[in-house]
Amino acid sequence: MSIQVFGMPVSRGVAIGRAVLVASSRVDVAHYFIPDDRIEHETERLRIARDAVATELEALKRELPAEAPHELAALLDVHLMLLHDESLTGPTKAWIRERHYNAEWALSAQLEVLARQFDDMEDLYLRERKADVEQVVERLLRELAGQDGPQHGRATVRAARDFAGEDPLVLVANDVAPADMMQFKRSVFTGFVTDVGGRTSHTAIVARSMDIPAVVGAREASRLIRQDDWVVIDGDVGVVIVNPSPIVLEEYRFRQRQSELERARLDRLRHTPAVTLDGQAVELLANIELPGDAAGALAAGAVGVGLFRSEFLFMNRGGDLPGEDEQFEAYRDAVVALRGLPVTIRTVDIGADKPLERMSQQDLRHEHGLNPALGLRAIRWSLAEPGMFRQQLRAILRASAFGKVRILFPMVAQLGEVKLIFEALARARLQLDEAGRAYSRVEVGAMIEVPAAAMLIDRFLQHFDFVSVGTNDLIQYTLAIDRADEAVAHLYDPWHPAVLQLLHQTIQRANALGRGVSVCGEMAGDAAFTELLLAMGLRSFSMHPARISAIKQRVLRADTRQLVSQLPLVLASDQPAEALRLAQQSRAAVH
Repeated sequence: MSIQVFGMPVSRGVAIGRAVLVASSRVDVAHYFIPDDRIEHETERLRIARDAVATELEALKRELPAEAPHELAALLDVHLMLLHDESLTGPTKAWIRERHYNAEWALSAQLEVLARQFDDMEDLYLRERKADVEQVVERLLRELAGQDGPQHGRATVRAARDFAGEDPLVLVANDVAPADMMQFKRSVFTGFVTDVGGRTSHTAIVARSMDIPAVVGAREASRLIRQDDWVVIDGDVGVVIVNPSPIVLEEYRFRQRQSELERARLDRLRHTPAVTLDGQAVELLANIELPGDAAGALAAGAVGVGLFRSEFLFMNRGGDLPGEDEQFEAYRDAVVALRGLPVTIRTVDIGADKPLERMSQQDLRHEHGLNPALGLRAIRWSLAEPGMFRQQLRAILRASAFGKVRILFPMVAQLGEVKLIFEALARARLQLDEAGRAYSRVEVGAMIEVPAAAMLIDRFLQHFDFVSVGTNDLIQYTLAIDRADEAVAHLYDPWHPAVLQLLHQTIQRANALGRGVSVCGEMAGDAAFTELLLAMGLRSFSMHPARISAIKQRVLRADTRQLVSQLPLVLASDQPAEALRLAQQSRAAVH
């Protein structure tokens, strides 16, 4: 039977495919696809974990004191029986063989299937046995997590389809961790659905960066949708249709074909210079997460990298931080791949929605803070870890010997932080000099993400060569809204007059002082804001490569002289989006 689930549209378009569920668990679970030659190894990992848990349970049973209640021994017997039950182990191996899931993912997928079967049982006693299955699986997952072997972050996410048949796949989850999103980024999924999240949740941002449809905040989606259900994701209106009728399916397939034609048309603009109708040159840069993304940026027509999110080198590694040489090689690879074009490397932005798996004791005291977005994150964390910070700075400086590199510091809000940043840079340069390591001059910039930084922009620009506006956090902090909380996601408003005033002030003052200014947040890649940002004086946009052609089309059709004349009306309006729409209609009527 067809059902509809409603959520928040965060990435436009239509996706159709079979559902792949990522079940939530009290234990962190790695999700990645394994190659053919590791299937036997993965099933062996599962067997070893099962045997270890069985040994542990049997030891617990033997060590029960004589006065222990009989129910405890009976419970351990139940867990041993479940551990060896074919309904758990058999299908788990099938997920590994047929879908190429790693063992942890296969276990959590089968737990989801069994949990639903228990939920459907009429007998109360049998329904309550679901907790026993969950406890057994969690023991297995902990055992797998403790095994020696390759870090799951190093596993290769397959792009081939031999393990999944010919059907396209869509990902359905309660939520997707940033580390998992990086694994899925190069995988086979054509769309995402999550129960939680808002427009700027990590799932939403990555889905938009991949230019694939996504709906978040769909509440019950992961409970209502079953493995292998046919699913339609309408990323334009936020509707998810489960097992659609043939007529509905055909209608959405037609819309898919239309979208593909539009993408192909935009693709022809890739290497056209981005110049407005009145001759204003506009710099369209790319946001990347890993060195391998650099080639895609060039192919999309980017004229440089405006944001290299270095924190993704630190994630999905079990807390094993990358050393200086490993970081240097990653930054150098990106710089070399850009063939002389600029690469802006942001220092590690760990914290809030991007925590590390294992952090220092100082960090652990903050890990469960009530407001992680306001806690020890970004530049604050780097300054709290001076050894790690200087190590990263040395690696970035060394990469500057191979091309044009700029360093960008995230979430700078205090003038005292500025002083500490430049002291750390000076120390890193001195250490490289003493070691005889080569490096070149780098431009140094700050991200404007906190209202305090926007209000002190003149003082900041006495120290920095350029600034880059991170609109996602600027909106969050200006409006006091947790952008990862779906309960207040509807209040997250990039059109809010206060946000636009801060953005305009930052761009205006940077231009007046002759300093570089760009926008690297979501607004840069949203065509709805292109004309407004051009009118404010922005001439440097940084976005995911997939968005460059669409933004370039807007730039090529824009006349900044007309846009500037209408800017005061938009900024003075209580409803800037509506004011801009009316101004656009007025211009269209004249022409």
